[in-house]
Amino acid sequence: MADAKEITAYPTTIDETLSPNSLKVLQRRYLLKDEDGNAVESPSDMFLRVAENVASAEVRYGATPEQVSAVAVDFYDLMTSLEFLPNSPTLMNAGRELQQLSACFVLPIEDSMESIFEAVRDTALIHKSGGGTGFSFSRLRPTGDTVRSTQGVSSGPVSFMKVFNQATEAVKQGGTRRGANMGVLRIDHPDIISFIKCKQDGDFTNFNISVALTEEFMDAVNEGRDYDLINPHNKTVAGQLDAREVYELIVDMAWATGDPGIIFIDRMNRDNPTPLLGEIESTNPCGEQPLLPFEACNLGSVNLSRLVRYGENGPDLDWDRLADVVHRGVRFLDDVIDVNNYPLERIGELARGNRKIGLGVMGWADLLIMLGIAYDSDDAIALGEKVMGFIQAEGRQASTRLADERGVFPNFEGSVFDTPEGMRVRNATVTTIAPTGTLSIIANCSSGIEPLFAVSYVRTVMDNDRLIEVNPLFEDLALKQGFYSRDLMALIAEHGSVEGIEDVPEDVQRVFVTAHDIDPVWHVRMQGAFQRYTDNAVSKTVNFGNDATVDDVRRVYDLAHELGVKGVTIYRDGSKQNQVLSTGKTSHDGGVSDQRHGEIEPRPRPSVTIGRTEKIQTGCGNLYVTINSDEQGLCEVFTQMGKSGGCAASQSEALSRMISVSLRAGVDPQAILKHLRGIRCPSPAWAQGGKVLSCADAVGIAMEHYVEWLETGSASTTVSKHGDNLDNLAGACPECGSSLEHESGCAVCRSCGFSKCA
Repeated sequence: MADAKEITAYPTTIDETLSPNSLKVLQRRYLLKDEDGNAVESPSDMFLRVAENVASAEVRYGATPEQVSAVAVDFYDLMTSLEFLPNSPTLMNAGRELQQLSACFVLPIEDSMESIFEAVRDTALIHKSGGGTGFSFSRLRPTGDTVRSTQGVSSGPVSFMKVFNQATEAVKQGGTRRGANMGVLRIDHPDIISFIKCKQDGDFTNFNISVALTEEFMDAVNEGRDYDLINPHNKTVAGQLDAREVYELIVDMAWATGDPGIIFIDRMNRDNPTPLLGEIESTNPCGEQPLLPFEACNLGSVNLSRLVRYGENGPDLDWDRLADVVHRGVRFLDDVIDVNNYPLERIGELARGNRKIGLGVMGWADLLIMLGIAYDSDDAIALGEKVMGFIQAEGRQASTRLADERGVFPNFEGSVFDTPEGMRVRNATVTTIAPTGTLSIIANCSSGIEPLFAVSYVRTVMDNDRLIEVNPLFEDLALKQGFYSRDLMALIAEHGSVEGIEDVPEDVQRVFVTAHDIDPVWHVRMQGAFQRYTDNAVSKTVNFGNDATVDDVRRVYDLAHELGVKGVTIYRDGSKQNQVLSTGKTSHDGGVSDQRHGEIEPRPRPSVTIGRTEKIQTGCGNLYVTINSDEQGLCEVFTQMGKSGGCAASQSEALSRMISVSLRAGVDPQAILKHLRGIRCPSPAWAQGGKVLSCADAVGIAMEHYVEWLETGSASTTVSKHGDNLDNLAGACPECGSSLEHESGCAVCRSCGFSKCA
């Protein structure tokens, strides 16, 4: 392999220009490591490894070694300019033993035990290779349906989802993270109600779920009538439901838990480029890639924030550079298809047969800020349509040129392009708007087409040091305009945005809007703008504050259908177990006032105690906390998880034993609960009117209620706030402890690059 410095067109290596967070993410997740976990390649080495490996596909089309080398140089320059990056599996695995370069897959599940458990096996293989999986459970017969072969009855789709959920839990994905799944069920399946409700008790932690809505169902909603439920086993009518009542249930559950999302399945099949090969029935885990069974997605993103030019009339998007990056990116992704080592041969056959790629964007919010355009404005919507229309047109032109060189995709005959007026293209699809969580950290830009999540936020590092992170565009502007100060940045981090902060000029406030400043309608309008010119679908999260109403969610779902998007995911702050990026601060005060030295023996446990048990919902499931007293006061705590086993159960038991020993040793209960309250874990939950940040926090809540019960004879059933701005507190990254940003059904850490999803 050539040395990176020999082929790069830049005066310095990429290693010297990456941001500290970029370097950290690359070192933790992407760079090749030795047996001891030490990185043995630099970022430049990684990009060169990927460039040479992907460019080797050119040999298949008659390229000479010199031509392959030239393509490798071009791909290297394309990535190290940070103007384009392929999806994470390509960066991680290209040129390595695994060589699995796809982000996500859809697997079929037929109505038989053999098919179900074959899919479980295939899922494990895919997760092991670093991919995520989507499924439709719509072919499975409903609960209670007769199974002739065994003379038994079916347990239904939701029960089998549990099998996939547990299998996912057991497989460590590519040595980096747990696998992510998308579960889809058609709205006309007889088990649709249980599916809609399946995540309300905190189950299915490894699934995003979406309901596949048909146009017939939406018509029934609009007309206020019943619709038919169809048994998929025999295609007979199994009953009827009131369409509006079911729609309201979907909205209610989305408001309460963040799930289910909705996909408009008929629209996806309307745009299915290869209808003779089958129907689209599911998407990947983030909702943006509708796929046939056994299809894979190969994705990449253009970094719009790197494509701004400054002329006499001010900043503008450099359209010529954008066209160039799109053409080079399409060639890159087409080559990925050929060098990819697919986890299943059937997936490889279909991927090479349809040659679907998904070129999207990141840095959209940054671009708008650099151009002085507010995200929630008509100008931004118009520019979104213009930019994506341009990318789609140039992308198809690039695919046409590749078809002239290499031929059309093998399944071209019978496709939507196989008409006298149709284009001869190399790729059945060209564009997708994907989430770009860790990629955008590497590229040091905003994620996908999402608005900024925060202008300034607090990051906790080793030894509980608290660092204030500031958006670099805002920091530069604040310094230039003379209103920068560390105190102001801290105030913005606590507040969560610049909205209403007097020291920030109004025109700056208008441009630096964040996800929660924006009326949710603008999220959907932006998604619709990009969807109009996207072959596949658009990954986008519609963010709501915790005080959003069910009516607000319904309004967004209605608008999504009206604007022609293919699916929508909403997130109401505090409604989901994996919470979003933290923008507030937590006060961890309290402690034992008098420090004692020497040996302290806890008094023996009494034979008889009195107490109470409280059930508290946590991100790990229901936690039952029993607190008992004797004549000397509180003396013991027991905890029991609603589900058996696991680290959560064992750690909670250990915690309760230590609390019990401390209580019988004379430690003030108030001192104990103050230390428990506010502890965060990766899976907080919203319960009893407040946020439960962890199992330890739940025990502290139960102790608060118990003390109140002893003093007054009655106890609150709500979760009180702890510290400042608790409503904004979020899930902690399980690897570095920083806060998580919620994006398109995934949770991403902007500090270390951890991602819940593939």
